Amino acid sequence: MKTKISSKILLGLGLMFVLVGAITQVHGDMPAISVVTINSTGDVARGKIGSFVLDMKPPITFGGSYVNFSVSGTAVPWVDYVPPASPTYIGPTGFGVILIQTLPDRRASSFRRAYDIVVTLENGPGYLVGEPKSAKMAIKP
Repeated sequence: MKTKISSKILLGLGLMFVLVGAITQVHGDMPAISVVTINSTGDVARGKIGSFVLDMKPPITFGGSYVNFSVSGTAVPWVDYVPPASPTYIGPTGFGVILIQTLPDRRASSFRRAYDIVVTLENGPGYLVGEPKSAKMAIKP
């Protein structure tokens, strides 16, 4: 009895998949692949919070998506800023934010200068990385 019910469910799901695929091919519609880009909101002073804004088009309306990124630059994690954790979430609106908490100047006063943080988007399931794929923010002294 369980085998027949399971087979009918699987067969029904398989037919639905084939039907959706056939409709897509007939209408010439391809499933939209979301493209993610990034921008900085500008430079940030020490001890303040800066941000990078991610934009996904078209947005994934049901559930959003997680986007992978890496952080580099001349700024040193845990000295100049608290490193953000990857991946970050982009909601169903298509926008996401990576917040960067900068730290007070722990370096000697003779080294007071701006340090850069660069966030670079990385490929992941369900989206492509567009241009710009990286953004830079300076931590001002």
